[in-house]
Amino acid sequence: MTDTPNIAGATASLTPTSATGTFARANTKENLAKAGQQFESVFTGMMLKSMRQAKLADPLFDSKALDTFRDMQDQKTVQSMAEHTPLGIGRAMTEFLGRGQPNLNEGGGKPAE
Repeated sequence: MTDTPNIAGATASLTPTSATGTFARANTKENLAKAGQQFESVFTGMMLKSMRQAKLADPLFDSKALDTFRDMQDQKTVQSMAEHTPLGIGRAMTEFLGRGQPNLNEGGGKPAE
C-alpha cells in the first residue's frame, strides 16, 4: 500500500486492485467529506470572484498589488467559510456521490481490503 499526497494535502491510500498491480484510490467517507469541503470552497470562491468583477463604481484606490492582496484575502475567506459556515452545496455533492459508492468504509480513513 502506498500513500500519496494530493493537491489539498490529504493523502490518498492506493491499494493494488488486481494481479497486474494497478492501483485505485481507496473510497473512504473522510476523502469524500474533504472533497465536498474543497468543492464548497471552490464554488464559493468563484461566486465571490464574479461578485468582485461586477464593478458598480470606479474604485478610489486601484492597483495591481491591491488586487493581488484582495484575491489572497478572498481565498482565505472562502476556505474559512467552507470549513465553518458552508452554504451546503458541498454536503449535497458529498451525499450524492456517497449514494453512488456503496462500498465506502465505515472505518473512516482506513483503505478497503
